[in-house]
Amino acid sequence: MIKRLLIVSCLLIIGIAAKADEPKIDSKVQKVIIFLNGAQVTRTASVNITAGASTLVFGNISPNIDVQSLQVRANGDFTILSVKSELNFLNEQVRRKNVDDLQAQQKTLRDKITFQNTLLTIDQQEEQMLTKNQLVSGQNANLDILKLRQALDFQTMRLTEIKKRETVAHEQIATLNIELQKLNRQIADVMKGSSKATSNIIVTVSSKTPLQSTFTLSYVVNNASWYPTYDIRAKNVNSPITIAYKANVSQQSGEDWKNIKLTLSTGNPSLSGSKQTLNPYYLNFGMSYTTISAITKVSGRVYDNNGSIPGVIVKVKGTSIGSTSDANGNYSIQIPQGASQLLVYAFIGYETIEQPVTKSVMNVGLRPTVNSLNEVVAVGYGTSVTEELSDRVAGLNTSTLPVAVQQTQNQTNVEFNIDNPYSIPSDGKQYLVEINQVELAATYQYYTAPKINTDVFLTASLTDWNKYNFLSGEANLFFEGTYIGKSLINTQVATDTLNLSLGTDKNIVVTRVLQKELTEKQTFTSNKKDTRSWLIDIKNRKNQPVSLLVEDQVPVSQNSSIEVENQEVSAGNLDKATGKVSWNLNLNPQDEKKLLLKYQVRYPRNQSIIVQ
Repeated sequence: MIKRLLIVSCLLIIGIAAKADEPKIDSKVQKVIIFLNGAQVTRTASVNITAGASTLVFGNISPNIDVQSLQVRANGDFTILSVKSELNFLNEQVRRKNVDDLQAQQKTLRDKITFQNTLLTIDQQEEQMLTKNQLVSGQNANLDILKLRQALDFQTMRLTEIKKRETVAHEQIATLNIELQKLNRQIADVMKGSSKATSNIIVTVSSKTPLQSTFTLSYVVNNASWYPTYDIRAKNVNSPITIAYKANVSQQSGEDWKNIKLTLSTGNPSLSGSKQTLNPYYLNFGMSYTTISAITKVSGRVYDNNGSIPGVIVKVKGTSIGSTSDANGNYSIQIPQGASQLLVYAFIGYETIEQPVTKSVMNVGLRPTVNSLNEVVAVGYGTSVTEELSDRVAGLNTSTLPVAVQQTQNQTNVEFNIDNPYSIPSDGKQYLVEINQVELAATYQYYTAPKINTDVFLTASLTDWNKYNFLSGEANLFFEGTYIGKSLINTQVATDTLNLSLGTDKNIVVTRVLQKELTEKQTFTSNKKDTRSWLIDIKNRKNQPVSLLVEDQVPVSQNSSIEVENQEVSAGNLDKATGKVSWNLNLNPQDEKKLLLKYQVRYPRNQSIIVQ
């Protein structure tokens, strides 16, 4: 027996399967490697091969495969002559019949709504006619009073009947619209998990004798992705931090992955593998400078013509940071500092759009894709996203489920091999997969920059975090058993220490007040002097000591005609290059500390400077 391994290129034939009369060979998905964008699927099948040349047709394959990635492997004393892939539209008939039945009901409801609207139009025209006749009759002074009263009584009776009919019609239209929305959602659910076609992989082989062999098929699909989220828990400032590392997985490949061995990879085949080229950096007069965005969080609502859209995946382009809109279409996502960013909004049945981050509140409207405009009017869920995830990930309890993950460090990426089998349907919804749960020693410190915000943030510094291969992502924060909000793990730092923000602590109160009696403005013959004095007051109302880093700043001159004199920094550490002043304070319970920041700016009297 000769062992053969063949990897061959493929041809794509779009249309009805040419080998429709060939019996289909069932193959089973054994393993899926999900990348940040895309996935590699591995299938196996046991095949009986006859003597001579024969054609093997493997059916019910995803229609969205990248044919350049298709590989066929087999063991045995035979030769693989060719491999090709073709689309098969025959399986569309069953799905189409289900949709047609639902759309027939949809048309009946729309006809009823049209009929009620027609009745409303007739009633409104009669109402207008009666109102017009009433005005004419009222101007006729020669009309008999008795006849006028009879006419008015008739008009009142008719208008009352019309209003009653209009009320009934509006109620019926509202009821019919509710039923229509239910049908729309049902049609959307039928179409979500069903592609309009499947693929056949056709393998031609030649064998001298009959034999049995195991075939392994592997290919890449693009409609799959995952992004990380974290749960960060700390009991108190004397305890280590527990980080639960989770993956939000979704796919719309057109095939369901049932009880498969799942691997999550930090690789991204959709990105270019070519190295970048550094072009010359030229300067000239009139060039503008790009201001780095200071937005660190974006929230908003995703909607269409029918209302809010739940379950929309929102991601920061080019990163692993993602979020999902809730049952009311609302979302929030953390934005890493350092550069302008694009947000990508994606949901099945809608066009994917990109929006630059220009403000902290961004409401976004999505448009249905062209091929769904005639089939789906409204899309929605009957339950909230949280309930949907709970129903889909049956038995998953992130607080008690043992973590069974093996990490593989490759040359260009990291793979997390999940031991527990998972099922990921092709419905575009998100499924939660726990990757790891680790406990790390942390150094805690409170931080405040009262010039920007008088809130005090608890921060934690983690060392030796690189070995866990975290990716940038949003984190849910739990401190002292209470959910306190969201933060961002930004791994795009070249240090051995990872700094986390664990939210604000209202038990440490900070104020920053301008001291008017110490603030003055003087004008001399050729110069002006502006003096500013700021009092920073810190109170520790906690029942435990705290370590607090306070940062403020004094102005820095970039002109020889402007002089800055730092008169008082209350023993703070002053960085003359940046003007940053920092104080490291240790405050016992109920302690209060006052810091004075005073500086004077001297500049020519014929110039204007804003001194804060």
